[in-house]
Amino acid sequence: MYKILVIEDEENIASFIKMELTYEGYEVENCYDGKEGLHKALSEDYHLVLLDLMLPTLNGIEICRRIRKLKTTPIIMLTARDSVMDKVSGFQMGADDYVVKPFAIEELIARIEAILRRSSNNIENQNVMEFKDIIINIESRTVECNGKLINLTTKEYELLVYLVKNQNKVLTRDYLIENIWGYDYDGENNIVDVYIRHLRSKLQNYDYIQTVRGIGYVVR
Repeated sequence: MYKILVIEDEENIASFIKMELTYEGYEVENCYDGKEGLHKALSEDYHLVLLDLMLPTLNGIEICRRIRKLKTTPIIMLTARDSVMDKVSGFQMGADDYVVKPFAIEELIARIEAILRRSSNNIENQNVMEFKDIIINIESRTVECNGKLINLTTKEYELLVYLVKNQNKVLTRDYLIENIWGYDYDGENNIVDVYIRHLRSKLQNYDYIQTVRGIGYVVR
């Protein structure tokens, strides 16, 4: 059974979507708050996320950006605004489709079915990332190096995934802080260096992550 997360603060709309999708045979969870929705999307496994653009505590564009850093879960944006720039922003952050309110439930269901078909056809490629001797399973959030399972903290895992996704790109410390710890991070500015040291030690290979002096880090 396909599992769908609906992040929508208008409870009547969320309840209607859940009722219709449940009738169609989907397992549906509703979430009415941006930060809570992001937490659910990252900590649990869903086949698809329906994501409202305007949400309390964290907007849909930012949620989409943060999900896409770490997961390939298909995302359909829901919005009352039919602005071209809104759509462009959503697609740039990694949304797979865009539905404007008010919408016909038949259209939404058809779009969900089309995306899930494409997703199931490519699931093997989506769930595994490989870099040299490192194998990252996105679905299980596990990392193997030289055939051995590596025990990483959440942030170590997120940092490694982001570096591998952007291999051959030199990423500055500020850029990594913004994309891993969040734009509102207000802690020590050497946090990236600390986590890179942890990663290198656990992977037992200092060549995987290279330092670009005075700038940041790169895997290549």
